[in-house]
Amino acid sequence: MTVDDTGSGADGDGRVDPEPDPESGDSGDDPLALRLEGLILGAERRYTPFQAARSAGVSMELASRFWRAMGFADIGQAKALTEADVLALRRLAGLVEAGLLSEAMAVQVARSTGQTTARLAEWQIDSFLEGLTEPPEPGMTRTEVTYPIVELLLPELQEFLVYVWRRQLAASAGRVIQTGDDEEMVDRRLAVGFADLVGFTRLTRRMEEEELGELVEAFETTAADLVAARGGRLIKTLGDEVLYAADDAGTAAEIALLLVETMANDETMPELRVGIAFGTVTTRMGDVFGTTVNLASRLTSIAPRDAVLVDSAFAEELIRTRDAPASEAVAAEEAAAAEKESEEPPAYRFALQPMWQRPVRGLGVVEPWLLTRRGDGGKS
Repeated sequence: MTVDDTGSGADGDGRVDPEPDPESGDSGDDPLALRLEGLILGAERRYTPFQAARSAGVSMELASRFWRAMGFADIGQAKALTEADVLALRRLAGLVEAGLLSEAMAVQVARSTGQTTARLAEWQIDSFLEGLTEPPEPGMTRTEVTYPIVELLLPELQEFLVYVWRRQLAASAGRVIQTGDDEEMVDRRLAVGFADLVGFTRLTRRMEEEELGELVEAFETTAADLVAARGGRLIKTLGDEVLYAADDAGTAAEIALLLVETMANDETMPELRVGIAFGTVTTRMGDVFGTTVNLASRLTSIAPRDAVLVDSAFAEELIRTRDAPASEAVAAEEAAAAEKESEEPPAYRFALQPMWQRPVRGLGVVEPWLLTRRGDGGKS
């Protein structure tokens, strides 16, 4: 959308003839592409940006902000918008008018939704539809096959998307409600972990593009499944690196060690290193920011191969929750005391070994700890 659109050619209520207009830019579009667009959007092109904003009762400036926040390019005076676009503008503006959202928050809603669904749509077209729309007979084009396939899949995929979104919304709301401190709803104390494939840059020079793509997909899929299954949250993937978060240190530690163990047992995968930090984290649009995140990233860069490094705050949290002993000497004393009283000794899951203090760029001197399972070489 652009603010210079005057909306000429519209009738009194902003509606225009839905047939292609040479001045609208529609005449250069492929007819089959327009049919597919109409099927997916569920409406015909009827409005220029100015007309859509006027019909929705919002300013052109606000309409443009919403449009760009959703990730769409300016379209000048093209007649490319539908009743659905008008309704979406009206709904967002209505939330602002009702005082439920500020204008800035409404723009953030548009941006976060646009960014999330853009990646999903790209994946579905590139990987999903591309495989399903191979022409079944010689002479048929992919476009001829695509329309009926989309027609069949669209309602099912839409229902599934809404189902998953509601499930994720319920889970996220539950985590927020369980947070006792209102301030922690935004700035929360979390365990944040980075898992990084070792030597990925060298691999990109040796492997074919298709092989590299399969390796990245396998890594991301395995990491996503492990993080989700153990109760963590996958924040994002960066090809050779994944970022995850967990509400407690024990969960984050279990995920990290499982990642290392799983990748080590796969001969096709490079070695892995993980860094975890615990502390206050700022969350915005599904991402995490702050010193804790930066520290986790730095720890990953200095972690040994197939190993997990954690910061002192994370180590202290594991000790506090009795997931790890303060030292093996302490564990031995507790075991001896328990035996003397005919009691079961503490069942620690993890071991912590202090490493040499070292300066970390931008964060000063840190004391990393090597995290292992009890009994697998983690004793100091």
